[in-house]
Amino acid sequence: MPVVQLSPSPSPDETTLAARRIWTSTSIVPLFITPVRPAILPQMFLSLLSSLRPKQWIKNGFVFAALVFDGQLTNFPALLHTGLGFVLFCLASSSIYLINDIRDLEEDRRHPTKRNRPLPSGRLPIPMAWGGAAVLGVVSIGGGFLLEPAFGVIALAYVLLFVFYSFRLKHVPILDVFAIATGFVLRVAGGVVLITVMRFSPWLYVCTTLLALYLGFGKRRAELQLLAESAGEHRRVLDGYTLPLLDQLIMIVSGATIMAYSLYTFSAENLPDNHLMMLTIPFVMYGIFRYLWLIQMQAAGGAPDELILTDRPLLATFLLWGLAAVGVLYLGT
Repeated sequence: MPVVQLSPSPSPDETTLAARRIWTSTSIVPLFITPVRPAILPQMFLSLLSSLRPKQWIKNGFVFAALVFDGQLTNFPALLHTGLGFVLFCLASSSIYLINDIRDLEEDRRHPTKRNRPLPSGRLPIPMAWGGAAVLGVVSIGGGFLLEPAFGVIALAYVLLFVFYSFRLKHVPILDVFAIATGFVLRVAGGVVLITVMRFSPWLYVCTTLLALYLGFGKRRAELQLLAESAGEHRRVLDGYTLPLLDQLIMIVSGATIMAYSLYTFSAENLPDNHLMMLTIPFVMYGIFRYLWLIQMQAAGGAPDELILTDRPLLATFLLWGLAAVGVLYLGT
């Protein structure tokens, strides 16, 4: 009886192996059909938590602006409402961070510092990041409508804006920073609709917009200076900026910020008639000058939210301004 010899299966070529790698890294299916070792799950969870960027949740503190500057900091129901709004904005912003990191994956892998993030380094699977972004986005918007319908509309507008930002606006010079500033204004507006506002000054919307533009242009300058000639390879929008242009924009916005805040301190209707709030102007001026010194002399400013926590003079200025402003609002009459 003849013996039939089976020829060995041909080894997969490089194209097949590459296709398998792409499938494994981008498809949502392997997340469910591929067994995950139990020892890896805690590491993946920690990587996911890190990708939510808890350090940047400080930005969502702008939700408390209406509560503080309307003199309702001691109103516990209003404080609870605003605190829940803060949590929902943290979930919404973390959802956007995940989407943004997925969109920037290839660019971040070439970045000198961002390549160490969980997604570019491979510690966090892309399907898990997509799933986390979807869950956080749905919970933040749904929770917003349950908390206050108007707040839900603002949360929805925030998520839609920054999804559009991640896919398009982030590549358009100047509009990219205006989109970031709009996000801060939406945070303030979210805090306004959560409480019964009686004396909140519209000047604070102006100050928020200008301050966000100042920090945004400062961040772009720090990135452009750090990445030098290869800046466009890491972030396309940087090809539309130059250091002289950013310096001029920062100069315009910083001066406008100081002027707007100064006008607020003696023209807002909710402030004491003795104009004591004007005593807080030097803190604002020093904070703006200190940040400008950091981005120009120390090449810092790439992460303003982290810089305010790590630079002691800047942190001290922020705390002193906060204490002075609260003291004037609640004790100055």
